[in-house]
Amino acid sequence: MKNYLEKIFKEASQKLTFLSDVELMFEIPKTISHGDFSCNVAMMLTKKLKKNPRQIAEEIISNLKYDEDIIQKIEIAGPGFINFFFTPSFMAKVIENILTQKENYGRTDKYKGKKANVEFVSANPTGPLTVGHGRNAVIGDTVANMLEAIGYEVEREYYFNNAGRQMRVLGDSVKQRYLQLLGKKINFPEDYYQGEYIKEIAGEMVKEFGDSLKNENPEGKFKEKAEGVIFNDIKKSLKLLGLEFDTFSNENTLFEEGKIEALLSTFNKKNLSYEKDNAVWLKFTKLGGEQDKVIVKSSGEPTYRLPDIAYHITKFDRGYDLIVDVFGSDHAAAYPDVLAGLKALDYDTDKVKVLIYQFVTILEDGEVVKMSTRKANYVTLDELVDEVGSDVVRYFFNMRNTSSHMNFDLTLAKKQSDENPVFYLQYAHARICSILRTVVEENIISSVENLNLLVKEEEQQLLKKLNKYEEEILYASENFEPHRICSYLEELAAAFHKFYTFCRILGSEKKLAEARLALAEATKIVLQNGLGILGVTAPERM
Repeated sequence: MKNYLEKIFKEASQKLTFLSDVELMFEIPKTISHGDFSCNVAMMLTKKLKKNPRQIAEEIISNLKYDEDIIQKIEIAGPGFINFFFTPSFMAKVIENILTQKENYGRTDKYKGKKANVEFVSANPTGPLTVGHGRNAVIGDTVANMLEAIGYEVEREYYFNNAGRQMRVLGDSVKQRYLQLLGKKINFPEDYYQGEYIKEIAGEMVKEFGDSLKNENPEGKFKEKAEGVIFNDIKKSLKLLGLEFDTFSNENTLFEEGKIEALLSTFNKKNLSYEKDNAVWLKFTKLGGEQDKVIVKSSGEPTYRLPDIAYHITKFDRGYDLIVDVFGSDHAAAYPDVLAGLKALDYDTDKVKVLIYQFVTILEDGEVVKMSTRKANYVTLDELVDEVGSDVVRYFFNMRNTSSHMNFDLTLAKKQSDENPVFYLQYAHARICSILRTVVEENIISSVENLNLLVKEEEQQLLKKLNKYEEEILYASENFEPHRICSYLEELAAAFHKFYTFCRILGSEKKLAEARLALAEATKIVLQNGLGILGVTAPERM
């Protein structure tokens, strides 16, 4: 519909040249009586043309050449809005489009030939994935699905830091528990990893090596064993949500391949770094920052900025057109330093899109469940999936704007009622599947021959929602907003339930019943397609 409006405006601009210099915006009005689309172009041109906007709107309308089988009427409303009303028969044509394209409906080749890298989860192998990591995982995977839906070739990547203090602490946490199991009295440090999983890894070390590792360096076999076991568990947790990665990258590789040294050398040659207090500083004041910052500590250990810049350079070297990073809000103040460093090296940081998500609070019976990774007082992702299922976890993590704090209500998540949006959507899909099974016995088949019969308000409202799907997917994908798809699907399900309440299929005149069945089948396809992008199943029976 929007494409048709753009077409007739482009044709009109050959005569009305002032239309060529303005960006056209077609919005769906909130009030049904205001039409299917509304345009404010007349008001935008008032200052330039020095005319009353309603007068400009009249001039525009008089020069629009449109097919009356497509547009029923055009009205001027308020100060100068131009409102467009499409014919019921044109609205119904979306059914043919959906039934023809099926699973491809809503997908586009707009970005075909372009490559995107989406880095997400990226949790360090120091413990089980928590619900916070789960939100990162779901957002990242859904964004990857959305980008694929608009034509990108997407690579899903997991980057983890397997170097530095936290990994030393992990190795020593396991060694201390290992020594404890051998009967040695130890004072386990408060800031070490306290979880039961540390004891389990230490127990495996005792079984495998006996007491032969009493003098082993914590950064040797202990760290290696812990990293391997924990990372294997992380992969299992992600698989519960249907997540698989194309690439795993780690910090150690950057050192082994000399990329850290090469980056330090480049900063030095470009006069962007200097030494002070036995540390290496990057001239962030020269890069637009408020103060210079350390990139290599006096101990010789790099801060996060150096390996992160080096890591992103590898992404640019791989030739992506779009680089997406999904980070928790604790990274909000940190990632601009990485982008500044890349920009100073003449990399096009416009290709980088950083998605910052807020953290998750788990509520159970109205009480907050506290989380702390090292103290092991947390809810793991596995526990959450076991409690409510993968579909609910994925949908709930997607249904709020990433910039909003997430209260995960376990009570709501477990409800098998319309209050639970996952149940509501899946029930709508299953209900349509049930209808399609039933009509076979009545010898009714869906048909697009008489779609012009779909003129009732409930039929038209459902058609309008279906017509909006392609536009909604494109907008949500280009703006990295999975929650918009959730909102759309809930509105679509509501429109279908209302349609089904007031528009009988069984018992209607045969031609009308066939048209309504086609409408129901098209709705089923769109529900399934939308849920598929979110990574949620569309069951046929409930």
